[in-house]
Amino acid sequence: MPFLRRIRRFAVCLALLSVSALGFALLFGCGEGGAPQNPAARPPGVSDSEIVLGSSLALTGHAGYLGTQTLRGAQAYLRGVNEQGGVYGRRIRVIAKDDAYDPPRCLANTQKFIVDGDVFALFCYVGTPTTVKVLPMIREAGIPLLGMFTGANALREPFNRYVINIRASYYEETEAAVRHLVHELGMTRIAVFYQYDAYGFDGLVGAELALKNFGLEPVARGSYIRGTQDVEEGLERVRDSGAQAVVMVGTYGACARFILRAGEEGFDPVFYNVSFVGAEELARRLGPDSPRRVIMSQVVPPVSGNIAPNSEARVDSEYVEALRRWFPGEPPSFAGLEGYLNARILVEGLLRAGPNLTREGFIDAIESIRDFRLAPGLDFTFGPQDHQGMDQVYFTRLVNGRFELFTDWSFLRR
Repeated sequence: MPFLRRIRRFAVCLALLSVSALGFALLFGCGEGGAPQNPAARPPGVSDSEIVLGSSLALTGHAGYLGTQTLRGAQAYLRGVNEQGGVYGRRIRVIAKDDAYDPPRCLANTQKFIVDGDVFALFCYVGTPTTVKVLPMIREAGIPLLGMFTGANALREPFNRYVINIRASYYEETEAAVRHLVHELGMTRIAVFYQYDAYGFDGLVGAELALKNFGLEPVARGSYIRGTQDVEEGLERVRDSGAQAVVMVGTYGACARFILRAGEEGFDPVFYNVSFVGAEELARRLGPDSPRRVIMSQVVPPVSGNIAPNSEARVDSEYVEALRRWFPGEPPSFAGLEGYLNARILVEGLLRAGPNLTREGFIDAIESIRDFRLAPGLDFTFGPQDHQGMDQVYFTRLVNGRFELFTDWSFLRR
């Protein structure tokens, strides 16, 4: 497994360093034989045997599918790491608390993580309105937050040393989609349907900025309230605009209802969804025979599901294999693969941070990651002023009840 290769590589490095006891001591701050750091000097959530992480995410409610998939994807990798002895003898334990995609609950969960002092870092948060709510607390506490299932710009600007994004932003997703719709398909009438909160506003601004590059602006803006599927007013505004395409920034339930109701009314634009919508659940709700032109941007590669021994390494195949082992019967998903990648970067940072783990040392270790390749075309790079690991955006279309990769946009022409 890839993790075993990483452990062997670090073991070789430690062996070379042991030639000089003084060099080893200076590097890791410990005496001959790699003595562990003084327990009193350890950060919260770190002991001789484990590293504890806190995760507040939606496990129930209208975004519960996204949180559940993200967490299972991460756990599928971490359980394999723990089975092999953890990182420097410490197993990784995630304390997951359900916030049901509700900002006050996310805030309360995070306060408990920080005040109780029992977690080293925060991990795999889900959603913009929830995660944005805790940002001031993150900076004040100096606690790392890594691997959020959101592309919100507020997690990137202004720069926050303690926030580590793995995936591309909503701005990057919408910019790429609008460029294809306008440049390749010649569309000029593009509307936006969005969730009326921080998540939706972020996607709306991203679409507006992308359209502005072409001297355009949305022909209509329709919205709905988070936690509802009350899309009628927003649909009416968008439909009456005669939009050729609709940028959709919502959750799977509301977006599916919008698309289905549009079909009932004979309104047939291109429906473009950003990654957070949730591909598998949106496809399930639309059904296998949906004639609509539905596309979605993704920030991780499509999951092939193929496991070919001795073939070129594919992180999606590794994810599928791990999921089959630790969560039998659970189908793979884009959200699950994103959680798996979050865990891969987490563990890489822990390995680079060394056995004497500190929060600041962990951040420094993440910033040292350059051109870290997990699959062909899937590379991660961070830096002292760059806390977003990848910028890739993929496009998928709904075909026979599932979202499949495409590169030729001509099928969207009418």
